[in-house]
Amino acid sequence: MFEDSKYNIKMSKTYEVFQQELGSLRTGRANANMLDIVKVDVYGQKMPINQLGSITTPEPRSINIQVWDINNVVLIDAAIKKSELGLNPQIDGQMIRLPVPDLSEERRLEIKKIIKSMGEKCKVSIRNIRREANDELKKLLKEKSISEDDVKKNEKLIQDYTDNQIKIIEDRVDTKEKEIMTI
Repeated sequence: MFEDSKYNIKMSKTYEVFQQELGSLRTGRANANMLDIVKVDVYGQKMPINQLGSITTPEPRSINIQVWDINNVVLIDAAIKKSELGLNPQIDGQMIRLPVPDLSEERRLEIKKIIKSMGEKCKVSIRNIRREANDELKKLLKEKSISEDDVKKNEKLIQDYTDNQIKIIEDRVDTKEKEIMTI
């Protein structure tokens, strides 16, 4: 039997990942989530910074990372510099300070393009999930374990959910772009 809720859950998870990616974008305010996309090559694997130290935002324009193992300080510093965040770490013993500079107009436009790209990738993923669901429906129809009426009804449900998810993504992209462009 066909289960459309399985595909609804997949679409919801795709949107959650998109939300996390958006949260990691630098908007001019310090946000510990900005560092989520930075992975540090340490102990023979790539690890997120929050597993190597405590991240705090003592002020709206700065992030502090209290590194637990002093040997990782240089590795975290290098990973942040290599990332596209545009942050310049300042090392003070086991503490790394990250001042978050104001965004230039050029950087704002660059981030706007990144947001659009993230939104498009998420919409493509949602459409792929829709295609996967429709393929399963066709397979079930071919096996005669579902009627043509049920196929049509489920295709409409999946399309409605897909359209709804894409609208939510587009709204989120617009909101985030306005947030970035506001000085």
